[in-house]
Amino acid sequence: MDFSLNTEQVAMRDMAARFAKERLAPDYMKREKTNTIDRTILKEMGSLGLISAGLPEEFGGMGVDCVTSGVIIEEIATGDFNMSYVQLVSWLMGQILCKYAEPDVASEWVPKLAAGEALVALGLTEPRGGSDAANLILRAERKGDHYIINGEKTSISFCEQADVIVSFARTGKVEDVAKGISAFVIPMNAPGVSRARFNDVGTKIVGRGSVFFDNVKIPVNRRMGEENRAFFQIMNGFDYSRALIGLQCLGAAQASLNESWEYIKERKAFGAPLAQYQGVTFPLAEADTLLTAARALCYRTLWLRDAGLPHTAEAAMCKWWVPKISYEVITQCLLTHGHYGYTTDLPHQQRMRDTLGLQIGDGTAQIMKLVIARERVGRVAVQYAQGSKQ
Repeated sequence: MDFSLNTEQVAMRDMAARFAKERLAPDYMKREKTNTIDRTILKEMGSLGLISAGLPEEFGGMGVDCVTSGVIIEEIATGDFNMSYVQLVSWLMGQILCKYAEPDVASEWVPKLAAGEALVALGLTEPRGGSDAANLILRAERKGDHYIINGEKTSISFCEQADVIVSFARTGKVEDVAKGISAFVIPMNAPGVSRARFNDVGTKIVGRGSVFFDNVKIPVNRRMGEENRAFFQIMNGFDYSRALIGLQCLGAAQASLNESWEYIKERKAFGAPLAQYQGVTFPLAEADTLLTAARALCYRTLWLRDAGLPHTAEAAMCKWWVPKISYEVITQCLLTHGHYGYTTDLPHQQRMRDTLGLQIGDGTAQIMKLVIARERVGRVAVQYAQGSKQ
């Protein structure tokens, strides 16, 4: 089995790594205080192909494979975990737009995402349920050539900054659950759309919050795919994003680990470098082992997707396990730096806070383990599934 990158992948990795080191890492902590994505940096990433890489060529992208996308997002996250949300959301939603939106709608938005000229949000979670994603009540009523949308979406990344949102809404009956859901492309400046930002512990420049829809009128051609079928048509994309999330978190953890290995070579105690003490090196060696194993899992998942092979269980493994161990590795790196590591002068505390949210977002560990069990033994593993034994 060949684990090496090809020439194109190496070139993309090196460019992303250089951009992360020179443009992202120096102001990672400074940007947190702005509470916004730097649109200048966003356009720079777009001009270099660091966003368009993961989008189809016919809509202004480069159409690289999933493994190459993973290489890029890991490097970007090493420099600034929060800026890598741009790749994560743009690639997931951009590919969904290309596949299911009307061609004129996709042509309106995807090239802007690729160029770093727009941000897109995903509207799935609602106040009454995040893990129970199909239990939504945001309503879209068909009125002639339009839909009228009412309700609230919450826990939305880029809530205040997104230019457009792809929002799931109920077009069927509540009792239809997942079978009565459609998806819509809604400009955030549409009349009746309002937003409220949360004061989160981390990922402050991403700006999570709620989006409210009050009689928002959307043309029928803004619906994506078939009516009442969006949940099944679109959810497959999350197998892709879950592997990318693993690499996001891994990139942040690798940055802290690299800094810690360097630190213990320079810092002395009792007349010798900390690197001489196994009580210091062994925890970092364990962390290095975990990140190496996690990286292999994430790239194998993306390789399976590129090969058209089943990867739902592997994607769920990436989502529940890698954010968890990444957070734990960053915590260990903070402790390795001693009392100074506990200050806000070093980036470990911010990386801890930033990565912590992805132990919740896009599926909790409990939901991911349920997905893995379902893939292995079938729907009998799903307690609430009709026909399963209690």
